[in-house]
Amino acid sequence: MPADNGNVVDNRDNMKSTVKLSQRIVPWLALAGLAVLAFMVVAPFFAPIAWAGIIAYVAWPVATSIRVWCRQRDTLAASITTALAALTLLLPLVWLVWVAQQELSNSFPALQNLLTHPPPVPESLLNIPWLGEWLAQQQAYLSSSPAGLSHVIKTWLATNANNVTSIVGGVGRNFAKLVFVIVILFFFFRDGARILRELRHVLERFIGQQIHGYLQAVGSTTRAVVYGIFLTAFVQGFVAGLGYWVAGLSSPVMFGLLTMLLALIPFCTPIAWGTAGLLLFMQGETGAAIGVWLWGAIVVSQLDNFLRPIFISSVSPIPFLFVLFGVLGGLLAFGLVGLFIGPIILAVIWAVWREWVTHLQDEAMPENESLKEVE
Repeated sequence: MPADNGNVVDNRDNMKSTVKLSQRIVPWLALAGLAVLAFMVVAPFFAPIAWAGIIAYVAWPVATSIRVWCRQRDTLAASITTALAALTLLLPLVWLVWVAQQELSNSFPALQNLLTHPPPVPESLLNIPWLGEWLAQQQAYLSSSPAGLSHVIKTWLATNANNVTSIVGGVGRNFAKLVFVIVILFFFFRDGARILRELRHVLERFIGQQIHGYLQAVGSTTRAVVYGIFLTAFVQGFVAGLGYWVAGLSSPVMFGLLTMLLALIPFCTPIAWGTAGLLLFMQGETGAAIGVWLWGAIVVSQLDNFLRPIFISSVSPIPFLFVLFGVLGGLLAFGLVGLFIGPIILAVIWAVWREWVTHLQDEAMPENESLKEVE
């Protein structure tokens, strides 16, 4: 009988342990399923949420000042801050689109005249093997058959009508995303402090005190990337636009904007100033074209190598090479918002690595001290 009682007790203990194990597993499985479903629902809005988070973080000092001015009335302060952010985003965009439209309308007759009456090929290019002969053939074709050129252009437009439609649709989708960004910004400005506080509390329960170091790395990297990318791109676009204007390009603002957009991606500004110089060269302005190419190669592109490391290293301790890999890899993986997500991911990895190294050094110090005492 005692043996039987022992077996019964063991069976009860096993049943209890099984019940406890199932009670632990089932909630975690349910939580994981809910997380997957939530991700599927939120995934289409990932880019607007990320952009809104980045903008809210950068503008947070302004939002805090407005909240103090509004005497801690969060809804009113968030409304004012969101309106200012929307004006900051939309007004320059509308102005640039209007200026670009004006410049394109003025440039279209000049481009049409260039295609129908192409300038002669310079002698310096005619002496280049293969290239000079090809340019001479194209110049002769354009001069003898302007109607044929119009037919080629119309055929190309008809063939690529779907691509044009997709581009227009992409502009519409991006505008809708911009509206979502503004809407999400309001809630981030209103509830951002509470969201961050609750996030810190939850992550601290799972990860520990080191989560504060990780979040600090995320914040400093976001600030560094914003300053390093946007300020550098703005300076490069302004300096390039100034050079285009001095060279007499018919669309300096449009090409300056194009340079600024391409400067967001490392090593891509030569596409902008190279095209601007080529357009001047096709118009017969050889000296101006060479000047634009030299200005772009010596000044515009070198600003990227000079300013970006200064902006980033002055804000974040993360190595610039990590930021560079994060920008390029994030761009390929997540699109334009990956310019920020990629460096942030590598910043967290860098913070974890530094914490491990520090922890190992702290563990090694008592051992070294004990060895010294033995000696």
